[in-house]
Amino acid sequence: MADSASLQFVSSYAFEAMQKVDVVRLAALSDPELRLLLPCLVRMALCAPADQSNAWAQDKKLILRILSGVEAVNSIVALLSVDFHALEQDARKEQQLRHKAGGSNAESILISQLQHGLTLEFEHSDPLRRLRLALSELLAIMNKVADSHGEFFLKSSELFESPVYLEEVADVLCILQAELPSLLPIIEVAEALLHVKNGEWFLCLLVANVPDSFNEVCRGLIKNGERQDEESVGGRRRTEALRQLCQMNPSQALNIRAMVVEECHLPGLGVALTLDYKPDIADEAVSPLVSYVSGLLLGTNGKVRTWFSMFIRNGQQRKRESSSVLWQMRRQLLLELVAILPRSRSTHVPNDSDMESDSGSGYSGLREEHVVKASALLRLYCALMGIAGLRPTDEEAEQLLQLMTSRPPATPAGVRFVSLSFCKLLAFPTLVSTPEQEQLMVMWLSWMIKEEEYFESAAGVSASFGEMLLLVAMYFHSNQLSAIIELVCSTLGMKIAIKPSSLSKMKTIFTQEIFTEQVVTAHAVRVAVTNNLSANITGFLPIHCIYQLLRSRAFTKHKVSIKDWIFRQLCQTTTPLHTQLLPLIDVYINSILTPASKTNPEATNQPITEQEILNVFQGSAGGDGGKVRSQYTITTQLLILYYILSYEEALLANTKALALMQKKPKSYSAAIMDQIPIKYLIRQAQGLQQELGGLHSALLRLLATNYPHLCMVEDWISEEEVTGTLPLLRKMLLTSSSCKYSQTQLREAFQTVLSGGPRLLRILEHLTLLSPGDMIPYAEALTANMGLLLEAGISRRILQTVNKLWMVLNTVMPRRLWVMTVNALQPSAKRYTQNDLMVDPLICLRCDPRVFRCPPLMDISLHMLNGYLLSSKAYLNAHLKQTAEFERQGQTVSNLSLGSQPDAPEVTREELKNALLAAQDSAAVQILLEVCLPFPQELQLGGGGGADSLLRSVQSAPGIPVGMQVGDAGARRGAQGEREAENGLLSDLREVQCLICCLLHQMFIADPNIAKLVHFQGYPQALLPLTVAGIPSMHICLDFIPELLAQPQLEKQIFAIELLSHLCTQYALPKSLSVARLAISVMGTLLTVLTRAKRFAFFMPTLPCLVAFCKAFPPLFDDVMSLLVQAGQVSAADVTTKARDIDPLIARLQFLREKPQEIASQKSKFPLPKRSAEELGGADPDVQLCYQIEATFMDIISSSTQAM
Repeated sequence: MADSASLQFVSSYAFEAMQKVDVVRLAALSDPELRLLLPCLVRMALCAPADQSNAWAQDKKLILRILSGVEAVNSIVALLSVDFHALEQDARKEQQLRHKAGGSNAESILISQLQHGLTLEFEHSDPLRRLRLALSELLAIMNKVADSHGEFFLKSSELFESPVYLEEVADVLCILQAELPSLLPIIEVAEALLHVKNGEWFLCLLVANVPDSFNEVCRGLIKNGERQDEESVGGRRRTEALRQLCQMNPSQALNIRAMVVEECHLPGLGVALTLDYKPDIADEAVSPLVSYVSGLLLGTNGKVRTWFSMFIRNGQQRKRESSSVLWQMRRQLLLELVAILPRSRSTHVPNDSDMESDSGSGYSGLREEHVVKASALLRLYCALMGIAGLRPTDEEAEQLLQLMTSRPPATPAGVRFVSLSFCKLLAFPTLVSTPEQEQLMVMWLSWMIKEEEYFESAAGVSASFGEMLLLVAMYFHSNQLSAIIELVCSTLGMKIAIKPSSLSKMKTIFTQEIFTEQVVTAHAVRVAVTNNLSANITGFLPIHCIYQLLRSRAFTKHKVSIKDWIFRQLCQTTTPLHTQLLPLIDVYINSILTPASKTNPEATNQPITEQEILNVFQGSAGGDGGKVRSQYTITTQLLILYYILSYEEALLANTKALALMQKKPKSYSAAIMDQIPIKYLIRQAQGLQQELGGLHSALLRLLATNYPHLCMVEDWISEEEVTGTLPLLRKMLLTSSSCKYSQTQLREAFQTVLSGGPRLLRILEHLTLLSPGDMIPYAEALTANMGLLLEAGISRRILQTVNKLWMVLNTVMPRRLWVMTVNALQPSAKRYTQNDLMVDPLICLRCDPRVFRCPPLMDISLHMLNGYLLSSKAYLNAHLKQTAEFERQGQTVSNLSLGSQPDAPEVTREELKNALLAAQDSAAVQILLEVCLPFPQELQLGGGGGADSLLRSVQSAPGIPVGMQVGDAGARRGAQGEREAENGLLSDLREVQCLICCLLHQMFIADPNIAKLVHFQGYPQALLPLTVAGIPSMHICLDFIPELLAQPQLEKQIFAIELLSHLCTQYALPKSLSVARLAISVMGTLLTVLTRAKRFAFFMPTLPCLVAFCKAFPPLFDDVMSLLVQAGQVSAADVTTKARDIDPLIARLQFLREKPQEIASQKSKFPLPKRSAEELGGADPDVQLCYQIEATFMDIISSSTQAM
C-alpha cells in the first residue's frame, strides 16, 4: 500500500493524547498533527459534555484556545450545523431504493443532478451537499462489499483519491460516522475503506478520532480477514492497514497479535507486528521474533501449528520479494544468527596444530551470553525446517552449519547447545553438502568426544552429550535407525519426519570413522556411573548407552565385562526410580543366561556375586528378620531383590534352551536368600509406590510366582490391621521411640511366667505399641520361650498377646520367624532349617501335643503349615524345572530309537510331583481332622461317652443342624450334661476345631481336588457333623458323592451315604435332592446283591441316614418307605428260615407305610415293642436289622409329623 506512503499518519504520541484526553499534550502537537484530530476536538468543544466538573471546564477552555487559531475549524463547525436526522432519513431511503433496483446507481436521493465530476461538486458544494456526496459514495462502497461475498475488489473513487481534498473528505467521513453511528457502523466503514485508495490513511484518521473503537475495529478486520494474507491483494492491504493501526497504538500491538493467533487469520500480520515490536527492555537471551515463531510451531495447539506452517510453505512458492513478510522474517532471523556467530567462522578447516593452539583460547568459541539465544535459534530453525517445511537458502545453510559446529563454554547451557546441534545434524544431514563441510563436522564430533568428560565435570551436570554420542553410535551399529529418529525428536522436543535413508551418510561416518563397535564398548565401561540416579535427572545418561549395548550383545561379543559397572550403578540409585533401571536389569539377566550366538555358548556376561549381594544387605540384623540399616538406600536393596528374583525366574524359564547348549548357570544359594529381608523390603516398597514406579508391582508378581507363602491373603489383611488408624493412635501413647524393656528382661519374664505372669504381660503389652521393625530384636526371645506357654495355668491374655505379637512380626520377617517358632514348639531338641520345612511341611504338626489344645499357638501353627504347604509346591515346581531338562539330555542318546520315549521321564516326574503334593496336602488334612477328635484323657473327663458325646456341642449349637444319632442316645445323657454345659461352646477343643475348619475351608476352595481325595480316603464318622457344619465349602462334595457311591469298597459307600445325610440337612438344594435319590437307589440295589453279613454291616449305619433324607426332602418319603419295606421283607425272610420266633414285622411295616398319619396320631395304641440292650446285643444280626428298620420307620414318621 505504497499509495499512502507520502501522507502523514497520526503519531503514537498524538493517539495516546487523544485516548487519555491529555489537553496539555494535545496543545504541544504541531499544526499538521493537530489538523488530523480536528473533527473529534471540534465535537468535543461544541457538544454538551457529560462531565460537569471544574477540571473538564478548564480543559475545555484550553481546547477552545487550541482551536481558535486553526482556520479549518470553521468548515467543521459548519458540517456539524447540518440536520443529521433528515440526512439519515434520505440515506435510508436511498438504501431501500438501491435494494429494490438490485444495487444499480440509476437514481440517488442523496445526490442528484451532478453538473460536474465528484471532486468539483465537492469543492463547490455547501456543507450539507458535501455530507451527502461523501455519504452516497461511502454507502455505495459498503453495499458493494456486502454483495461481493468475500471477493476483494478495489473501487476507484475520485472523492477518496484527490490529494487536494483528502483532509476535507476525512473531516466529512469522521463527522458522518460520529453523528450517524447506526447507519454507519464503524466496523463496516473500516471494511469499506480497505477497498479504496488511501483507505488505510482514512481508517487511521477515523480510529484516531474515535480512539475507544481501536480494539473493536482491529478485531472486526481480523475476523473478516483471510487465513493466508500473503496470498491475495486484499489480504496484504488488510495486513498493512492493521499494521498502520498498531504503529499508531503500539501498546496494543501484542494484543492484536494474540487476536491473530486466536482467529488463525492473517499470519503475516502476526509476523509483521513482531518485526515492528520494540520492547522497552530488550531481552538479551531470546528475541521477540524467535519467541513468537517458536511458540506457534512448538506449542500444543495443532491448529495454530498447521496454520502457520501453511504460511511458510505458501510463502516459499512465490518469488523472493523484499516486501514479503516471510522474507523479512527470514532476513531478520539470519541477521540474529550472524550476530551471535563466533569470531572468524568460515568453512576453512584449521590443521591439527591450529586446533591445539586454539583449544585453550576457544577457536570459534561461542560467547556465554549467546549460548541460550543460539539454542533457541537452533530449535526454531529445526521447527521451521522439520514442521513448516522451510527450505534454507545456501546462505542460511552455511551460517547454520557455522553456528552448529561452534564450541560453547562448559556450562549446562553449553551442554544443551551441543546436544541440540548434534541432533540437528542428524535430523537435517543435507546441511552438510561439501567435503569441506563434512570435514568440519567430523572435527567437531571429534572435539565432542574429547571434551565430553571435561564438560560434564565443569558444567556440573549428570547428563552430558557424551552419552548421546555413545547411544547414537550404538544405534548405528545395530541399525536401529528408528531409535535414532526417536532420540533426535525427543532431544529437540518436536516431532519431525526424518527418513531413515537420509541417515546413511551419518551412519558411515559414525561406524567407520568415529565410533567402531569395539571403541564403543571399551569407552562405555569407562564411563562413570551417574551418582544418585533418579527420575529427576533427565536427558541421556550412561545407563541408556549401557542398556543399548547390552541389547545388542556388544559386551559379550568383544569380551568386555560390564557386571561391575551395572552393580555400581544399582548402588548409586535413589527415589524417584529412574525408568531405565528395570529394563537394564532385565536385559542384563538375559545376557547372563542367553549366549550371544549358538556357536559360542560361553559368550555371556557374569552375574553379580553372592558376596556383593550380601554386602548390600550387610546392615540387616538377622537376615530376613533384620531391620535394614546399611549404607545402601532402600532403592538399591529393592533393585537387587528384583534382580535376584528375576534371575531365578529367568533361569527356570530358560532351562530347556540351556540344557540344549549343555550350559547350566549357577543358581543363587538358599542361604543367601535367607539373608535377604524380603517381606520387610516389600513393606517398604508398598509405602513408596508412587516413587518406585512399577517396581512394587513387579516384585509382587515375582513373589507370587516364587514365594507364594509370602503373598498369603491373610498376611495382607493382618498387615492392614497393623498399619491401620487404631495402631497409629496406640503408638501415640509411646513417649519415646525406644523400648524400655530389653530382650534379657523378656526372657527372664518368660522363665517366671507361672509365678510372675503380670510382669510378662506388662512387657508384652508394651511391645504391642512398637512398630514391626522395632520389634525385630525381640523375635528370638519371644519364639524361643513359646514352649513355656504350654504349661497349665497360663493366662489366656498372655497367650493372645503373644499371638498378636507373632502376627505383627510375621509382616516383616516371616521365613526366619517360622523356622524359630517350629523349632521352639518341637518336643525334641532337633532343629530344622528352612529347607527341611519346605521339603516336609508336616514337620509343623509334629510339635508338642499340647499345642493342639492351645488355640492361640494352634493358630500360629496353622498359619505356618499353610505357608509351608504353599512354599513346598513352589519348591518342587522349581526343582522339577531345574533338573528335568538336564536329565532328559542324558537320556536322549539311549532313547533316539524309541520315538516319543524321551518325553516319558518328564511326564512321570510331573505325575510323581503331583502325587507327592496331593499326598502331602491330604496327610495334613487328615492330621488336622484327627486333632479335632478328643484325646483319651478328654474322653475320660467326659465320662467315656465317646467321640459323639464330645461333638454333641456341634449338633446342638445355634445355626448348626442336629446330627442324626444311631439308636437310642438317652443312655449317654447322664453325668455328661453338666460337663457339656460348662465346656460346650467355650472349650479349647471347640476353638481349635473352628481354627482348623477355617484352614480346611481355604484349602478346599484353593484346590477342590484335595477335598475329593480326603473324602475318598475317608475319616471318622463322628467328625461328619463338625466338618459339614464348620467348613462352608463342603457343598462341593455333592459333585463327587456319586463317584464315591460307585466305589467297590463297602466302607466308602457307607461313608458317602452318611456324608450325604449331613449335607442334605445342611444344604437342602436341588442338587442334594438328586444325589439323595441316587443314594436311595444304590441302597435298594445293594439290598438285593449283598450277602447277609455285608447287608447287616451296610444297613445298620446307613438306615438312620434315611431319616435325614426324608426330613430334608419330604418328596422322598415314598421311595424311602418302599426301600424300608423291601429291606424288612428280606430281613424277615432270613429270620424265618431259621425258624425263629419273630413278630409279624412285615404286616406292621405295611400298616405303617399305608397309614402313617393314623399311627402318628394314635401312637400310644400301637406301642413299639421295647427291647433291652442285652436282648438286642445277643440277638441275631437279622433280628437286629429288623428292629432297626422298624425304628427308622417310626423316626421318619415322627420327624415328618413334627415338621407339619
